Amino acid sequence: MVLDKLGESLRNTLQKVAKSIFVDDALINELVKEIQRALLQSDVNVKLVFDLSQRIKERLQKEETPSGLTKKEYLVNVVYEELVKFLGGEESQVNTSAKPSMIMLTGLFGSGKTTTAGKLARYFSKRGLKVAMVQLDVYRPAAFEQLNQLGKQMGVPVFGNKSEKDPLKIYGSCRDDLKKFDIAIVDTAGRDALSGDLINELKSVAAAVKPDENLLVISADIGQAAEKQARAFHDACNITGVIVTKLEGTAKGGGALSACAISGAPIKFVGVGEKTEDLEKFNPKGFVGRLLGMGDIEALLEKAKEAMTEEEAKDISQKFLKGEFTLLDLYEQMQAIKKMGPIAKVMEMVPGFGQLKLPKDMLEVQEEKLKKWKFAMDSMTKKELEDPELLTTERIDRIAKGAGTSSSEVKELIKQYRQSKKVVKMFKGSDPRKMQQMLKKMGGMKGLGG
Repeated sequence: MVLDKLGESLRNTLQKVAKSIFVDDALINELVKEIQRALLQSDVNVKLVFDLSQRIKERLQKEETPSGLTKKEYLVNVVYEELVKFLGGEESQVNTSAKPSMIMLTGLFGSGKTTTAGKLARYFSKRGLKVAMVQLDVYRPAAFEQLNQLGKQMGVPVFGNKSEKDPLKIYGSCRDDLKKFDIAIVDTAGRDALSGDLINELKSVAAAVKPDENLLVISADIGQAAEKQARAFHDACNITGVIVTKLEGTAKGGGALSACAISGAPIKFVGVGEKTEDLEKFNPKGFVGRLLGMGDIEALLEKAKEAMTEEEAKDISQKFLKGEFTLLDLYEQMQAIKKMGPIAKVMEMVPGFGQLKLPKDMLEVQEEKLKKWKFAMDSMTKKELEDPELLTTERIDRIAKGAGTSSSEVKELIKQYRQSKKVVKMFKGSDPRKMQQMLKKMGGMKGLGG
């Protein structure tokens, strides 16, 4: 999980609150100290941590608990609200109203700009937009080739000239071609915001490109230094937002996130892995929800949209409401989950699952089981997939042999199908509006505060 240790510390702290008998000053003081410790270990600035913890403490001691909430629920709610404010409050949208919308990426050497350009291209392509990429890094020899390879993977054209050393000439040569696209992502050379010559060059590139979005790419492992760089880049060339990369692999991510949030440049995306699909819109509410084990239903729906078409989603939901469910449906769901990413990442977005503390090795086992179950289904006939009740011992043995797995694995798949079918029957004839209300409740804070 992103910021695994920070999330675990915060969840453990709130679990203590859930188990306590009384909410008094002693419990509030303990809660504040635990939150301070968790944030400091995640490399958040000491002054910021102190200010945040003081706001939480003051609210809990001075404010009346609203009707309809218990004291414990309200305590959790205050922690949630203050952490959301701390990380920027509302989600900041990327401006894509112009055609083409020019998105320019700037940042330090080694921050992952080129990889991020590819991730952004995939992100917008998946949403039906026609995307192009432009390589203006004239210093790094492999920059054009790297972006070109990413472009080929996604079917996105890449403009550039590896033999030209003037970024303005490169951009001038493709400016007219870019008018055919909805979005153009411009990758620039890495530089230090405190280096005058490099910043002057960046200013001239920005003047030529006239970006609708000028996004600063910062690696999470920079920690608290992110604030200084973000401010300097913002002052030099009017940064409109920040993308924090490598957030999955560092304990310092809290420093980068909080520093960017208070620098005046809102975080718009976060990189959570090395693959092109490992880019997420940064929504402070959903992000904090995930840290606290409450899930992130919006991010889950985003992933689902990428994994299946609207028609496929409607088809599955209709089957749920009718109580219909075959192994083919389970197969489609498994494929959709696989497209959404590793099970561990998907599960942390599901409301309530973050509190279960499922061990990583168990989730990895589930990942392995999905592969075996898929092979087993590939070895079944269409009739067997449509009516699993046909699966006798002889058929199960045949399927196991064809899939290169054991009969017990196939039986486990059938057991999983029967359990899933029971859940589907529960939804039979349900009112979709009631189901939506239930999902919203699942995303609430009752699980932690009750």
